[in-house]
Amino acid sequence: MSTSGSTESNPAADHAMVAMRRRVVVASTLGNAFEWFDYAIFGMFAPIISKLFFPASNEVNSMLLTFATFAVAFAVRPLSGVLFGLYADRFGRKRALTLMIIMMAIGTGMIGLLPTYAAIGIAAPLFMVVARLIQGISVGGEFSNATAMLVEYSPDNRRGYYGSFQMVSQALGFTVGALLAYLATTYASPASLESWGWRVPFILGILIGPFGYWLRSNIDETPEFQRYLESKQKPVNTPLTELFTKHLRELAVGFCIVVMGTVSYYVMLLYIPIYAVRQLGMPMSGAQLSSVLSTALIVVFCPLAGSLSDRIGRRVVVLPATIIYAIVVWVAVHHLLAEPSLSRLILAQMASSLVMAFIWGPTPVLLMELFPVGVRSTGVGLIYNVAVALFGGLAPFAITWLISVTGDKMSPVYYVVISAAVGVLGLLLLRERRSDPVIASAQASLR
Repeated sequence: MSTSGSTESNPAADHAMVAMRRRVVVASTLGNAFEWFDYAIFGMFAPIISKLFFPASNEVNSMLLTFATFAVAFAVRPLSGVLFGLYADRFGRKRALTLMIIMMAIGTGMIGLLPTYAAIGIAAPLFMVVARLIQGISVGGEFSNATAMLVEYSPDNRRGYYGSFQMVSQALGFTVGALLAYLATTYASPASLESWGWRVPFILGILIGPFGYWLRSNIDETPEFQRYLESKQKPVNTPLTELFTKHLRELAVGFCIVVMGTVSYYVMLLYIPIYAVRQLGMPMSGAQLSSVLSTALIVVFCPLAGSLSDRIGRRVVVLPATIIYAIVVWVAVHHLLAEPSLSRLILAQMASSLVMAFIWGPTPVLLMELFPVGVRSTGVGLIYNVAVALFGGLAPFAITWLISVTGDKMSPVYYVVISAAVGVLGLLLLRERRSDPVIASAQASLR
């Protein structure tokens, strides 16, 4: 069976592989979108959740408590990422993915059904923390295993394109979540929204579990992992030891690249709409509409960026996009602060999202190509979740605190620029394992 564009002719096997690839893309993209939809809607309804579950002496303290709960889910992600990575590197990607989506449905359903602080007192925020922990454990292994499934099923010359659907799914989940939040905010009265409207997206998340499980249980294990298991090489018993003895440079490079990507998400797509409502006095519905339009743009352009990286190389796409992104964010947010308006918010988010797509698109395959198949899920799961926990999950809390202490409304921009500098450092240290098609073509012409 040909899985990488070889010249071996077997029409029936090739047709079966093409059909399975389609199923894998659908199952991985939709399943991953479900996970990120469940995970992201907490941030979209943070202003309401803060009022209902974390009443405090003032609004800033209430939001800080909510963002601290938001960050709690990230505290367990490095551990769950390693554990699910070890499990997937030992037993396969498919088994890990089916387990994770059920856990996410449980955590999301809990949030949607929880009584408020007014009803059960201190138990309400405590149960909210438990629900977020369950969500964090679930999503901890999602990125590495869903991406491994996509990349390991793809032809060698289209790995960037296939891997980009990991980021398409994240943006799609966020888009649907933001759209539901926008509809709820627009068409429900403030009293209805606080009473029951905010719960609807979380309760819908319960249905995602059975459907996502069905999607993922009807795909095969990746051919690359099957070949690995069938080879003379036994599964690695101590992947963490191998990672820290043989792949330290790759761990550092991957960590820096993820820092850049995660900050772009949690600052520009999640925090800025809340910032616009709380700091700039914009209507919540308008901020949510801006998020819908921005993430839809990422859905469209991520595959283009991934495909471009297949043709000219990963770093050639991501490095200039990172530098341009920092400049665009600085100019766009400064423009927004000079004269706050919904049109300027939409412009700021859409401009940054367009450039963001060219960072996000090649990133999944770039991270996968850092590590061999036997330690791939563990390595990517580790660096991804540690970077997200330290720089992504804490971003809303850290920026809210910085603004409250310094009064500098440009604090979100400084956070983005620093993360971009970290990303540039990682990209400069990157040694791409794949052959660059441009260099390969030039070398062939000299022969």
